[in-house]
Amino acid sequence: MVRFILSVLFYAYLPSVFASPVSEVSGVAVKNVGFQDVLQWGLALIFVLGIFGVFVWSLRKLSGLPVGGEAKMRVLGGLSLGMREKVVLLEVGNKQLVLGVTPGRIEALLVLDGEDRLVSDRGEQGGPSVFSQKLVQAMKRRGNG
Repeated sequence: MVRFILSVLFYAYLPSVFASPVSEVSGVAVKNVGFQDVLQWGLALIFVLGIFGVFVWSLRKLSGLPVGGEAKMRVLGGLSLGMREKVVLLEVGNKQLVLGVTPGRIEALLVLDGEDRLVSDRGEQGGPSVFSQKLVQAMKRRGNG
């Protein structure tokens, strides 16, 4: 910013050193660009950029999109199945999605809602969740059968 101000001052001062304030060119009076003109243009540019900045700021505030606040979507976990394949557990609002991710596409493998969720706030704070209990029961049945 300091460089910009110094260059504006230099280029505004330079023409006034070598030229007279008003010169006659084919009968028409021509005024040289002076420091005051460059200062006026610079202030007008700063004013326009300020208006643009206020416009962008208000657009962000009024759009309703979270800029840096709390996220409505978060990744709970993931598992790499190979060099390019992954399974990702994603929480969106009150639902959890199990996604298969490959370089060419993303596919929803399972949508979990309510008590079927893999990770729940109740399961982390208190005892095991309903899903984890069902999973343990299913694994015991499969091991015995």
